[in-house]
Amino acid sequence: MTTNDQIFIQKLEMLQDKFDGLTHALSDPKIIADQAQFQRLAKERADLAEVVEQYRQFKIVLKEIEATEEMLRDARAEAGLREMAEHERQELSTRKDRLEQQLKRLLLPRDPRDDKNTILEIRAGTGGDEAALFAAELFRMYTRYAENHRWHVEIISSSPTGIGGLKEVIAAIEGKGVYRHLKFESGVHRVQRVPVTEAGGRIHTSAVTVAVLPEAEEVDITIDPSDLRIDTFCASGPGGQGVNTTHSAVRITHVPTGTVVSCQDERSQLKNRNKAMRVLRARLLEVEQSRQEAEMAKARKSQVGTGDRSEKIRTYNFPQNRVTDHRIGLTLHRLTQVLDGDLDEIIETLIAADQSERLNTVMTP
Repeated sequence: MTTNDQIFIQKLEMLQDKFDGLTHALSDPKIIADQAQFQRLAKERADLAEVVEQYRQFKIVLKEIEATEEMLRDARAEAGLREMAEHERQELSTRKDRLEQQLKRLLLPRDPRDDKNTILEIRAGTGGDEAALFAAELFRMYTRYAENHRWHVEIISSSPTGIGGLKEVIAAIEGKGVYRHLKFESGVHRVQRVPVTEAGGRIHTSAVTVAVLPEAEEVDITIDPSDLRIDTFCASGPGGQGVNTTHSAVRITHVPTGTVVSCQDERSQLKNRNKAMRVLRARLLEVEQSRQEAEMAKARKSQVGTGDRSEKIRTYNFPQNRVTDHRIGLTLHRLTQVLDGDLDEIIETLIAADQSERLNTVMTP
């Protein structure tokens, strides 16, 4: 056993001991009576459950491999039994390697933002009306994907066009593991198709920008109220009571960074202000985290991209019924289903690619 293997096993043993200790602690009447402590320990135990279960399976396989090797060393064993043992050893070895890879991935440091809710921003780019129409389709795609996972979607701000498109839409998505699943969606999404507004039947290429930001709590980032300039103005858009008659729309400017957020979807100025502050906190947190990551990880560039909004990450080709994710070379010929929210294969492949990249980085001397 190599030194790395020994360290690997020692870490797993420590985690199993910690898991067993937490299991015992959760049966302590004093801890049960303290609900805050009980919930904290229960969550800590739940976070360890998968790796401990995998490690127990791993140890069972190691014992079975040892038993088959002992049979193979037994000179008295019949030829038929030795052949069966050799076949079993090969199967167990394959299973051991698979479990070992799974365990190493589970031991990778978790992104602390993975469980956060998300601010999703979609903006039409090059392509005019066609880009705005595709922005609306992408928003529907993410909304359907969220519904499939039982997440809650709340529109914070939107700028619709007259033909059913969206120049911009900002939404909050809340639920378990939202950011973990959506964080690789940031970037430029390109669409190739014949626009409904094109009489000549030529294929056009348009682009939409997607940004996925982990939602920041007030404890995550401190905003000095004196750094904010808050303006109110009349909402614009389709007719109706309150439009262009009351100053319900809100524009907040964070003076030190020049970040500007506007919200006018609600008829209440207070609600618009609260929604705008949610977006502002998320954007300022992203700026700070990007700065820290640039300082700490200059040497590593993830296989699945940096999350840069200027990076072309995916193409949706309607004539070929094709979706291609350029970061991982994945192509699917079921565009209709993907746009209807069937994103699981793409997103799970992106997550696996990121884990493999980080695992290679960790394991490389």
